[in-house]
Amino acid sequence: MTYPSKAICTVLAAALLTQPCLPATNAPVPLEEMQKEMAVASQARQHNRETLSNLLSTPQAQEALRIAHVDVQQVKTAISSLNDEDLAKLAARADTAQKNLAAGDLSQRDLLLILVGIAVIILIIVAVR
Repeated sequence: MTYPSKAICTVLAAALLTQPCLPATNAPVPLEEMQKEMAVASQARQHNRETLSNLLSTPQAQEALRIAHVDVQQVKTAISSLNDEDLAKLAARADTAQKNLAAGDLSQRDLLLILVGIAVIILIIVAVR
């Protein structure tokens, strides 16, 4: 080894030996915990998809979307393309609409507007992506 190479090696070795060994600040996530979180997220996504599909499968929804000239099957297919956040928001709206409909708080016109709005939002989100 030449003198410059020895000097560089000596400086690097000294620097490495004088540095304290620090523990990792972020411990890795255990595999079981990660699998559990993925299962919960998957179940939530499936629940949200079912909520939207159930609303779109009601006779009132079928009729409302037919009147608005919206293809129900296209909307149902587009649901699977939504990200988790959009899917959760729309499922919450669909759930609220179903509860209000069951309670008699919605008129047929209100339901039509809500359903067409949800369908259009789904189709726009998918088209933009």
